[in-house]
Amino acid sequence: MLRVLLLCKVQTVGSTQLSELLQSQQPTLRSVSVDLNNDASLLIDIPDALCERDKVKFTVHTKTTLSSFQKPEFSVPRQHEDFIWLHDTLVETEEYAGLIIPPAPPKPDFESPREKMHKLGEGEATMTKEEYTKMKQELEAEYLAVFKKTVQVHEIFLQRLSSHPILSKDRNFQIFLEYDQDLSVRRKNAKEMFGGFFKNMVKSADEVAALWPCYLSHCFKIKDSTAKAEKMTRSHKNIADDYIHISATLNSLSAEDTTASKTHLEKLSDLFEKLRKVEGRVASDQELKLTELLRYYMRDIQAAKDLLYRRARALADYESSNKALDKARLKSKDVAQAEEHQQQCLQKFDRLSESGKKELTGFKGRRVVAFRKNLIEMAELEIKHAKNNVTLLQGCIEMLKSN
Repeated sequence: MLRVLLLCKVQTVGSTQLSELLQSQQPTLRSVSVDLNNDASLLIDIPDALCERDKVKFTVHTKTTLSSFQKPEFSVPRQHEDFIWLHDTLVETEEYAGLIIPPAPPKPDFESPREKMHKLGEGEATMTKEEYTKMKQELEAEYLAVFKKTVQVHEIFLQRLSSHPILSKDRNFQIFLEYDQDLSVRRKNAKEMFGGFFKNMVKSADEVAALWPCYLSHCFKIKDSTAKAEKMTRSHKNIADDYIHISATLNSLSAEDTTASKTHLEKLSDLFEKLRKVEGRVASDQELKLTELLRYYMRDIQAAKDLLYRRARALADYESSNKALDKARLKSKDVAQAEEHQQQCLQKFDRLSESGKKELTGFKGRRVVAFRKNLIEMAELEIKHAKNNVTLLQGCIEMLKSN
């Protein structure tokens, strides 16, 4: 696994400041398991990234043996908007209509940990120094986790493209990887955004009519599972936060106690601090192995639905061309043009059907492999953490008995 250096510089929030959270290189844990089958002729990773306020600047590193590139190895700076531009150009390319375009990485969102840090700063006066320090460490770890996941989903997007036999040869993709200057990507204006919103509403209505029997019901189930996984992860995080308060309170009581129970209070405080760390790992592992996987495949299922929608539109166009041809023959007017248009529509529908079948077969296989791998790994981690909890509780009970 490639190593990642994440440099994070964040604005001051209230009376606290999130400083650089990572001082040395650490192996990165991929938040989403995706069967990429990378071709060694084009390898892409994001070795480092810089977070400044609401912007993340990624360094995209490429190694290749393909002659279409000018150099065998190079790195370029990119921002989130550049990734969205690349995704949109692929979606809008007609010859890729029969392909599942990998989902665009979501916009970086650091608002939640930032808001929590602000609230922590406001409540600093009501906490003990130890309690405040532990809460601050938890929030810094949460911010770092969000930042690392942001880097990983952007990296996976590029690796999905590089592993695709057709999309990897796209000219815009090559420009994205190789052009070492600012791409100067323009954000969509209000008119374009409104047009896209209206188009999506029309498409959603068509999807309900054309795709409901298969992918829509599955999509709703994945969405529901994602919401439940997020709720479960939040519950474990809340338990870890509660353990911080319990540990700090017990520690404060032990400091004021001069009786024989002082040692017991100290040991209990230490127990809840250790339980807090285990509970934090449980939440982190569930987020990593399950919640993030479900979120990713929600977006991936939408990409598959988009392919089915394009095929359904091609079928509708073919049916319309048949009606237009019947009218032309009835009137004995523009028959040749109507026949040519009908053949073009038929060829497009056949092409989308053939490529779509291959893409959806690959999508199913990739999804099954990813879920099987992550669920097995999560079950193993859950067992490990449960054993750690039992060991900690048994050890504490034995120490309390001996005293």
